[in-house]
Amino acid sequence: MTIDPKSLKLFVQVMHEGTISAVAEREHIAAAAVSRRITDLESALGVALVKRSNRGLQPTDAGQMLVSRSHRVLNELESLQMQMHDYRSGARGYVRIHANMSAINEFLPSELKIWLASNPAIRIDLTQALSSEVSQAIADNAADIGLLVVDEPLEGVEYLPYRSDQLVIITPTEHPLAGHTRITFADTLPYMYIGLPQGSQLNLQLTRAAMATGQRWQIRFLVQNYGAQTLMVEAGLGIGLLPRRIAEAHAKALRLHIIELDEAWAERQMHICIRSYDSLSISARSLVDQMVGNFQTTI
Repeated sequence: MTIDPKSLKLFVQVMHEGTISAVAEREHIAAAAVSRRITDLESALGVALVKRSNRGLQPTDAGQMLVSRSHRVLNELESLQMQMHDYRSGARGYVRIHANMSAINEFLPSELKIWLASNPAIRIDLTQALSSEVSQAIADNAADIGLLVVDEPLEGVEYLPYRSDQLVIITPTEHPLAGHTRITFADTLPYMYIGLPQGSQLNLQLTRAAMATGQRWQIRFLVQNYGAQTLMVEAGLGIGLLPRRIAEAHAKALRLHIIELDEAWAERQMHICIRSYDSLSISARSLVDQMVGNFQTTI
């Protein structure tokens, strides 16, 4: 049994009007076509829905029940159509974002606040991941948009410039390095570090930079986030490497000293990672447009 929504809607209208001709005129279709749709609806349901009287067309008992139940069905169908239109137009949607820890701590809060103010019905699914995991999630279609520091680009994935940040050293205020405002990385290697999660881009960068000097960087602890790192540093358990914006935010509440790092690699470029612009939903495309636009206004 198949019920055509258009036939159902015409049937309800005819039952309210009492005549086929009035509905046909309002809907700009032939009266015979309206009549045929009602006949087809009766055939599909296997029951008579209409009876004729001197007062025009009247519903049978089955027809009356169908009229009363149809209002809710038709309203739900109309609501569904409107919602689907919102998804097609981008007014509603679902955007999956994978981002590294730096992007989430530095840029995404203000970025999403601005974008969601104009797109309040869009649902954001945000996952923190290592930069290497972000690229793979995009390649595997497990995410729509990625934010990361590119290490080894993956084939079939597009990378767009986003924001830049500057890496700095933080120490306790009483640390031997606390008298410096700018140092080289080699100057820090005699001291213990508080590192970030295994496989993080910052840890990889420190390992490579140490190897370039022929030395090793010493790790006392690995912690999962910048908050834990800064607390460990304040407690005098080691020094840390992290983005300047994050260091300055934590230094307002903690006894930390910030030192500029005199290394070319201390200036980092963040990238947006997507499979392709054409593959994005309207909602995801809108967010990427904002992110790219924000990058362009800073250069």
